Amino acid sequence: MTVVDAHQHLWNPATADYPWLTPDLVPLDRVFTQADVADQLRAAGVDRTVLVQAADNVADTENMLREAAADPTIAGVVAWIPLARPDDAAALLDRWAGGPIVGVRHMVHRDPDPKWLLRADVADGLALLAERGLTFDVCAETPELLAQVPALAAAHPTLTLVVDHLGKPPIRSRGWEPWAGLLRDAAAAPTVVAKLSGLNTAAEDGWTAASFQPYVDHALEVFGPARLMYGGDWPFALLAADSYAHVHAALRGTVTALDPDARDAVLGGTAERIYRLTPEGH
Repeated sequence: MTVVDAHQHLWNPATADYPWLTPDLVPLDRVFTQADVADQLRAAGVDRTVLVQAADNVADTENMLREAAADPTIAGVVAWIPLARPDDAAALLDRWAGGPIVGVRHMVHRDPDPKWLLRADVADGLALLAERGLTFDVCAETPELLAQVPALAAAHPTLTLVVDHLGKPPIRSRGWEPWAGLLRDAAAAPTVVAKLSGLNTAAEDGWTAASFQPYVDHALEVFGPARLMYGGDWPFALLAADSYAHVHAALRGTVTALDPDARDAVLGGTAERIYRLTPEGH
């Protein structure tokens, strides 16, 4: 079985701008490279990773591409491009054609326009992704954004949408609706998949795998293991975890009861298929 971490970040504040990196996030205010977590990935049995953008700018993506060029365990990069300017977006994809770009993301949960996902100019950019065989990661971290996923899927029926962090379920408050219904609605479109990631930062202090289990079980019910993928969300996860291993063990613990094929799908197979990762990496 190949284990793929489908949601990992790296960043370098010296070479790219990260507007969210505020003074209260001191643990994250430094350069993070693949070398910082490589030993923990190996110890956890993670064979390959997919890096995901952490800022809506070109410099952040180019940081990731440099890391990927130097490390064959980085199997893919989810980049940022200016989707509202499709010609510029296409030019960037052409420029990066030799790199392992597998998808694109925009930090819609931080965008000042709450309807950014549904804008006409953005639709042209999303059509470009479908044409290029790339996915779009959706940061649907609020009920309002998660509610837009079905409309987005209907408007772009050939584009694979990846809902990050299970749409941020209300774990800390032990809430359920509207999250559960909205996730079910999103899963109704066969082109929508989701990441089993980012749950610890939505949970209470002292969280365990049991904290996540009802939410993971619901995701398994509505998506099935073939449309769920594991992601460690490192180093963001360090805001509410001791280490990569801490998060990995808990998330892996939520799928131990699955049969081997289903477990293998969540832990690697889905990511390999959805992101079209080649067996040897890139």
